[in-house]
Amino acid sequence: MWVELLCGLVIFKLVKRFFYNDDLIDIETSDFNIKFHVANRLEKLYGGKVHLGLRIPDADSGSRQNIDMVLVTKKEAVVVNVWNFSGFLSVDKDGNWVIVDEKKGKTVKHHNPVVEAKKQVEILESYLEQRGVALPEGYLSAKVVLPNPKSRTIVPVNFPPEVITYDEWTQLKPEPKALFSGWIKDTFTGGKKEMQEGIHKQLRSVLGSVPMWDRLELKENKYLLGEFLQFKGKDDDISALRNIKRSKVSRLEMQRSTMFGLGHSKLQVLYFARDYRNEGTSASDFKEVTVRSSTEVLFQPYNSSKVRKFKLSSIISLSLSA
Repeated sequence: MWVELLCGLVIFKLVKRFFYNDDLIDIETSDFNIKFHVANRLEKLYGGKVHLGLRIPDADSGSRQNIDMVLVTKKEAVVVNVWNFSGFLSVDKDGNWVIVDEKKGKTVKHHNPVVEAKKQVEILESYLEQRGVALPEGYLSAKVVLPNPKSRTIVPVNFPPEVITYDEWTQLKPEPKALFSGWIKDTFTGGKKEMQEGIHKQLRSVLGSVPMWDRLELKENKYLLGEFLQFKGKDDDISALRNIKRSKVSRLEMQRSTMFGLGHSKLQVLYFARDYRNEGTSASDFKEVTVRSSTEVLFQPYNSSKVRKFKLSSIISLSLSA
């Protein structure tokens, strides 16, 4: 009996893997997950708004500059780059970061991420000026966060103040209501005065409308940033989803599923109309469509050349950039 059960389990997994092509089996989302973790913690610590996965047009290169996130509070705006490396870190004579990856067993050299982050600040400042946002001098700065507990330094490294090591990251405390503690003052805010309300509102509005990566939220607390390509499935399901276009829809949410025979199920999908007056979603204006839960979403993570396929039943939500 146990042998039969074991054989049946093996066959089920093989069928699921090769015929259903569910990428949740082997997808690696750790880099994206850590970015969402950092963004959520920053909002809790400083009470601001984090704009995640920005793609800022760069006039010099004619392309778009990826920015992990921008934290906006009433006191400042901070470009935050997240380095989720695992291994030993050293800095060579040219200022490059050299990482010995324990997991992959190889050494990788990177350009100084602080220099890259400061370059992103310049690009963002230029873009904001083009959009009519003139920030007070010094209110836009850069930080590089190392949130991985497995990150180590081979020799003592005198990081510049823009780098937040893992130990420093774990010691951050929530912002006091009236005064900043010395630790937080030195780390993120620099004791800055509150930004004028009009400039702060204008900055939030512009950042809420900049090009961004699409966001896919999966079950088991997994996230992906990248580009939604299309739906794939039965003709009647694709026809039912024909009105879901990024020019009209900002977000999809997967609701409860129902059985409709032969072990198949259908899934209710809510899709929210895009509201260009706000930050992309109108909570009161949504429509509902019911399709097979096996209908797939084709999605390409921005750090990968491979197109991924996900069943709607494995997805919690999908946010689309304008």
